[in-house]
Amino acid sequence: MDGMIDITLLQLLSAYIFILILLAIVRLRKIPREKEIIIATLRMTIQLVLVGYLLTFIFENEHVLYSIIVLVIMQVFAVFNIYKRSKIEMDKQLKKIIAVSMVTGTLFTLFYFDFVVVHFSPWYDPRYFIPIAGMIIGNSMTGVTLGVSALIEGFSSRRKEVESALMLGATPNRAARSIVNHSFDSAILPTINNMVGMGIVFLPGMMTGVILSGASPLDAIKYQIAIMLGITGSVALTVILFLYFGYQTFFNKEAQLKG
Repeated sequence: MDGMIDITLLQLLSAYIFILILLAIVRLRKIPREKEIIIATLRMTIQLVLVGYLLTFIFENEHVLYSIIVLVIMQVFAVFNIYKRSKIEMDKQLKKIIAVSMVTGTLFTLFYFDFVVVHFSPWYDPRYFIPIAGMIIGNSMTGVTLGVSALIEGFSSRRKEVESALMLGATPNRAARSIVNHSFDSAILPTINNMVGMGIVFLPGMMTGVILSGASPLDAIKYQIAIMLGITGSVALTVILFLYFGYQTFFNKEAQLKG
């Protein structure tokens, strides 16, 4: 049978039994997460319903301006989510580097994917442009968040090591190299793990969606491989841009660690 099987409202509501199971478990284990789980579930439901109506409008009224507006909104929310999820005090310079790295890395990947890999027409076709942008930006946001936390933690816990290297004549680049490398490794590891398990341990969301829409599994595989490679490239690019410029904010003009 071609096409996607429709889920009725009653069937959808029945899926919330899994949240009730989760709530029962945390209550029995006396884990104080009930409020957080309920809020997360409500937010997820409301946000997705609103996005569903928004995308329906955009798909029915295709225009380059709508695609660009959605892209800008996703970028802004991603950057502010990084600030919020890092839970560490950051100066304005580091925040600026985060924003520039995210925008530069994700836009380069998105437009390369658009014009070279898939080449959909028109280039702003919301059925392709918006979901692909969301996957690229979302995964890059996670990568940069991990990179930010690892970089700040690295300079905090290994401050004496860096200062010793500087006293022995090392440049800031050399003194911070191991911290930067560890931060990059921490940020990219989840993406690599996803690639390793993909297809055997789990079927990724995009591939599942394409199959459910009635497409051939082989066509779905081609799309999933392409988008996974794009995601990996975007995460690597955004993270390395952030780390390359971000580590420099921990040093002053005299090549000393800031207090």
